[in-house]
Amino acid sequence: MTERSSLVLPNRHTPAVVHTDVLLVGGGIMSATLGTLVKSLEPDWSISLFERLGGPARESSDPWNNAGTGHSALCELNYTPQRADGSVDVSKAITVNQQFQLSRQFWAHGVSQGVLGDPATFINPVPHVSFVRGADDAAYLKARHEALVDNPLFAGIEYVDDRDEIARRLPLMSAGRDDDETMALNWSDGGTDVDFGSVTRQLLGHLESHGAELNYEHEVRNLKQNSDSTWTVTVKDLRTGQKTRVNARFVFVGAGGGALHLLQKSGIPEIRGFGGFPVSGQFLRTTNADLAKGHHAKVYGKPPVGAPPMSVPHLDTRVVDGQHSLMFGPYAGFSPRFLKEGHLTDLVRSVKPNNLFSMLGVGLNSMPLTVYLVKELLKSREQRVEGLLEFAPSIDGDDFELITAGQRVQTIRRNGMSGTLEFGTCTVSHRDGTIAGLLGASPGASTAVAAMVDVLETCFPDRIAAWRPRLVDMMPSYGTDLMQDTTLLADLRRWSDKTLRLVGDDHIEA
Repeated sequence: MTERSSLVLPNRHTPAVVHTDVLLVGGGIMSATLGTLVKSLEPDWSISLFERLGGPARESSDPWNNAGTGHSALCELNYTPQRADGSVDVSKAITVNQQFQLSRQFWAHGVSQGVLGDPATFINPVPHVSFVRGADDAAYLKARHEALVDNPLFAGIEYVDDRDEIARRLPLMSAGRDDDETMALNWSDGGTDVDFGSVTRQLLGHLESHGAELNYEHEVRNLKQNSDSTWTVTVKDLRTGQKTRVNARFVFVGAGGGALHLLQKSGIPEIRGFGGFPVSGQFLRTTNADLAKGHHAKVYGKPPVGAPPMSVPHLDTRVVDGQHSLMFGPYAGFSPRFLKEGHLTDLVRSVKPNNLFSMLGVGLNSMPLTVYLVKELLKSREQRVEGLLEFAPSIDGDDFELITAGQRVQTIRRNGMSGTLEFGTCTVSHRDGTIAGLLGASPGASTAVAAMVDVLETCFPDRIAAWRPRLVDMMPSYGTDLMQDTTLLADLRRWSDKTLRLVGDDHIEA
């Protein structure tokens, strides 16, 4: 790629095409992360971003549109399923944890270089806890602990079943329970709460200060590949109605739920067979500071039978703009929109001849999920509060308000003549490496750095060798299996903990 001048949109009467090296679709954590990586690796490349809303991080990256856990598989039980023989499969947990280590290192490097500001504005230490009730689930949690306790990535994880100790650590959840109720915890002190909206805004602010063009209230309407492998992207200014054509050498579609439509419009063969299943969600939230002081943890339970993994109930400490609050949920629902501010026709418009059988197959094979979503939709506020009281019986539901979270579009992938519903994230890229996009949901934002490094490796294989020293500088464990290099893992943990102020007396206390 060659150096290009900053993007200047033509006036209404000028049909000229403007040029950029890298075009980012969407103003969320994925585009912000990829843009920051590219600017660090190739400072002379021009970068242009287009976001349909009026500012960055207003969809899935907004702090109230996601759980903000900093998913590292410390507490999420869907990453550690129990096998038929009673043992626990921790392979997914190990993968997710290693991916989150890259995020920690990337953010710590950003703080040390002034790319990111005060760590307390976007990341704070909060214990991550798995919580179960009943003897059978307690036995599962003990087996989970035994499978993880000797793993260096999960160092310090505890199994706790003593009622007095549980009451000391989780007073808000322990009060009001029957004395003979069996409870158990897996407790990890190394967890975090992350405000991905703040991370996104800071990364994009840095990009803009270094020459990137950020265009808000601009919607990408179409993408077409040219004979020279570049892309002509049609963009509409939603304020004026003016349309502009932008020629880009590389396009990344980080548009959340909107990515599927745009990748379909691109015509790349790799998107054939993919579909999307939208799931909406709501949370109960309280900003009552006194109530928030009584619970300092992110506590994840087990999902209801038939529920998707993203519907695992959890009671979370959140730190947004320095204010502590509690959030419980999610309560799953259904909307045909692919974005929170999307269109009612999104789902219908996503159905194509090449993915019809994939989507029909998922529909026929997902009856438990359908039943679960219908039940969730029919719940009253009182029934939602009952779910909260199962976690914390002494809480007054009137202290909580119901908020609508972001939309998640789960990936449907072709599987023979049918389709499979997936609950992770995946990247889709053209074989020539000129366009890529991200589909799916959890763990999403928490593993944005690993996902965007994967985009770089897939789309720029001829440059990775030259980029490697810089990538290692930003993420010292890049290309290293931390399971095999425990000394490096320990060193990086100490460094990132100190740089991100996750240890010591200077972090925010509940």
